Amino acid sequence: MNYYQEITLLPDAEIPLGFIWQNVFQQVHIALVENKVGPHQSEIAVGFPEYGQNGFPLGSKLRLFAKNQAQLEKLNINKWLTRLEDYSHVKAIKSVPKEATWVSFSRQHIKSPERIEREMQKKAELWSAKSGKSLEECLLALEKSKPDIHSKLPFIYLHSQQTKARKPDKNSKFPMFIKKQEVDTLYQGLFDCYGLNSKRNKDNDIGCVPHF
Repeated sequence: MNYYQEITLLPDAEIPLGFIWQNVFQQVHIALVENKVGPHQSEIAVGFPEYGQNGFPLGSKLRLFAKNQAQLEKLNINKWLTRLEDYSHVKAIKSVPKEATWVSFSRQHIKSPERIEREMQKKAELWSAKSGKSLEECLLALEKSKPDIHSKLPFIYLHSQQTKARKPDKNSKFPMFIKKQEVDTLYQGLFDCYGLNSKRNKDNDIGCVPHF
């Protein structure tokens, strides 16, 4: 990744930063989908230079990375953020500084409370049928191994475009948790259409972006 373009989010007294993140990143995702180079594959990656800071944990800056300048010019992110121009500022494309280090940002799947409850109920029913124990007894025993639904990872609320297309009346909103991993060398991995390290990558093939 040799070039980048930085987007600064501009909250005000009426519009909180988290809501702006939701809208800006949704548009970035749609732009990456429209410019994908393969199934669920993007040649543009994203980075969060202020990840983990106090306050809103993703900070107020988002960077788009590409191997060459033409890829960012083709994406033309300004076009996708036109209706959000009062709440975001897009800088010109620049070369990545030589002193940059490398990190990887990945989507971390966290099960919803509703899904956890459904799975616990199903496990308890199967265990009850096999063991002859009561359903209540099985549920109580499984409660000890119940997954923790809390995560300290930063997240952005997004809308699933597939869910909206299939079931317009269903709530398509979900939290996308983002995990940062520092790496000591550059890996030439793939990126998904969120601009994050692709789940198709293996441990020795990670999608990395510059960090500075």
